[in-house]
Amino acid sequence: MPSAAASFATEMEMAHIPVLTQELLDLLDVRADSRAVDCTFGSGGHARAVGAELGPQGVLVACDQDPIAEEYYLDLRADLVCRSRFFAGNFADTLAELLENGFKATHIYMDLGLSSMQIDTPDRGFSYSYDAPLDMRMDPCQPLTAADILNTWAEAELTGLFGRYGEERYSRRIARAVVNRRASSPYTRTAELVDTIKSAIPTPARFGAGNPARRVFQALRIEVNDELNSLKRALPQAFSLLEPGGVMAVISFQSLEDRLVKEFFVGKARACKCPPEFPVCVCGGRSTGEVLTSKAVIPGPRELELNPRSSSAKLRALRRL
Repeated sequence: MPSAAASFATEMEMAHIPVLTQELLDLLDVRADSRAVDCTFGSGGHARAVGAELGPQGVLVACDQDPIAEEYYLDLRADLVCRSRFFAGNFADTLAELLENGFKATHIYMDLGLSSMQIDTPDRGFSYSYDAPLDMRMDPCQPLTAADILNTWAEAELTGLFGRYGEERYSRRIARAVVNRRASSPYTRTAELVDTIKSAIPTPARFGAGNPARRVFQALRIEVNDELNSLKRALPQAFSLLEPGGVMAVISFQSLEDRLVKEFFVGKARACKCPPEFPVCVCGGRSTGEVLTSKAVIPGPRELELNPRSSSAKLRALRRL
């Protein structure tokens, strides 16, 4: 009899649609003997597509910090002809471990942000569309939750968080409202936070594009899971893991992630490493990477129709020289 987690994984896989799959495959150009690293396995949509290109001499390394992801991996493994392995944990830690063990990859890819299995599981508190516990942890074993932040951080810290990671223009008003409310009743549910946000912002802003809670939820999720710092650690590790000619690709879903990826890729493609105030190059540097995407690849009309959640996706790729 299958476990509850396995049954859940099977049900959720039917609903999950991986983003920009064909575009990712085209940029990676996986061969039968490639050694690919999937840094954010999720429910395995991209890994299944990449694994289908790998033969008996190929290798697929999968990683995810969400424990449910391993159930998806075990289901996929039965269909793979290549060698494979799953690492449970943060992708930056996994890349560091692979580097220490001398592993070399031909292809590395990351699908950042949330997966459908996380968004569509109300009890995990990622979505502002459900009333659920204020959790937002990708790894349920880590201690910090969204409720901890809302109930303990100072008003100035919350203001900075909502503005920095959520790019929320009303961050100060929302932070003040959070502090005022928690004085009488600590936060435990997502609906409580949504109500606070709606009451704190001007009436016209409640009816703008998207849910008014979206930016604050994004900021909390990023902080709870240390997402941007993990990405900053992972990008150079992934590049170091690539053998010459290898390709790394990243799909991001918000501007903060995309900016980090773009700047990292451009930096690897730039020959001169001199400070910008230098009038001429004196470093004698050379490019170590070639950007394969002159601008971010975005979903086409057909994909947007089939999967509206793909609307904010941006794909960038880099080849190591």
